[in-house]
Amino acid sequence: MKDPYKVLNVNKNASKEEIKRAYKMLVKKYHPDQYRNNPLSDLAEEKLREINEAYNKIMSSKDTFKSNSYNNDSYNNNYNNGLDKVRYHIERNNLFEAEKLLESVSIKNAEWNFLKGVLLLKKGWYNEAYNYLKTAVRLDPTNMEYKKVLNNVNMRNTGYRNIGNDRGYPGGTSACDICSCLICTDCCCECMGGDFLACP
Repeated sequence: MKDPYKVLNVNKNASKEEIKRAYKMLVKKYHPDQYRNNPLSDLAEEKLREINEAYNKIMSSKDTFKSNSYNNDSYNNNYNNGLDKVRYHIERNNLFEAEKLLESVSIKNAEWNFLKGVLLLKKGWYNEAYNYLKTAVRLDPTNMEYKKVLNNVNMRNTGYRNIGNDRGYPGGTSACDICSCLICTDCCCECMGGDFLACP
């Protein structure tokens, strides 16, 4: 991960207001709406993700540390041993270790909620995961990674609901529809000299 201050193009001693201003300008510049139907849309999306991560890390550190004590060592200790390590363990399916680290993090920002949601997804707890992912998107609405995962969970839930409502038959096929289909099939077979449903 690059130095978050360089990503946002702000000084390490910048105030929260200056950081927020720089962040908003960059989000506006790289927002997906600016790159719709543009061959650079993937690069803009990647840049926006980088900007969001940098902003979250700086603001979290501002809440935890004084801004003048922020340096590479505190950055590595706070994040590489925190949420970055959680992400690392989740990607390798070390769910127990990831959960232990996640629960030790005191700042429950958008990234924390996202990782908690992904962890619960991997465990198969979809309803709980959905709530955490929704919180992550609410806290950081410009993060495309969070939105993508939330949309995937939404689509999966919608699919399960539709299958349940249709009793496994697409389009809500009823018993009457099945009977009608069988009768029509039998009539067609009899016209051709065969018999689909034998009559006693």
